[in-house]
Amino acid sequence: MFISCKTGNTGSGPINFGKDPNFKIIPNNDIGLSGFNRKVIVFGIDLYAVSEVEDLKLLHAANVMAQYLDNDEDGLIDNQLVLTKMIENKAFLVMWKKEKDLNIRPPLGRIGQDLGNDETNPSFISDGKTGRFDATLEEVLHLINNAGHSYAYPAAFGQNQKSALSKAMDIARGGHFFKIPSVYPSKAWFSYYDSTCDYESCQTIEYLYWSLTSMLGAQENRLNEIGEEWKLNTADLLENTDIEIIN
Repeated sequence: MFISCKTGNTGSGPINFGKDPNFKIIPNNDIGLSGFNRKVIVFGIDLYAVSEVEDLKLLHAANVMAQYLDNDEDGLIDNQLVLTKMIENKAFLVMWKKEKDLNIRPPLGRIGQDLGNDETNPSFISDGKTGRFDATLEEVLHLINNAGHSYAYPAAFGQNQKSALSKAMDIARGGHFFKIPSVYPSKAWFSYYDSTCDYESCQTIEYLYWSLTSMLGAQENRLNEIGEEWKLNTADLLENTDIEIIN
């Protein structure tokens, strides 16, 4: 299961999110999400924000979404099937300021993800990937993986125990643990203890996030911060250790 900087099947490269002046913030009155007063649409995917979310951060999230989907910035989607599945699943991202903003009931049949205003840090990349991590890199990727990859390539990225992703994750966790173990084996390099994170719909997506962003270089300065959960924080470590996720 080859992973790369694009969400398609192409070569790898560093994360370098710039600024796209073409995004427009427009008013929102979509049913079920009217509490979010505005949105940006990226390749047909809606990114919503409450009034207290900064415009700069909403546009940043839109830019990250666009560069994950069109990494070479040629205006064409790198993997049309992934985007098609996201649109079929009516994928959306909501940006919130206060936790009460998430008390919503979106229409049935939509797959969503949330991102907090205060955890969004546009300067993380420009500051040499140091300082407070930019959660945009995680939450936007979660949405693409969850609503896109797992449906486009179920044998590879399906959120079930039979997918190649799950089998690679079992190796990374040091064994097949449908329930979170009290202590992970010492040989594990992925050891997520969050009791709310189930095996199929959560652990797999977290594992894919760590693998992709480590390959892209986003985690290279964060080992002291993330080491208890993820140990392969660079592309070299990932390529030399996690053979299943690379091959």
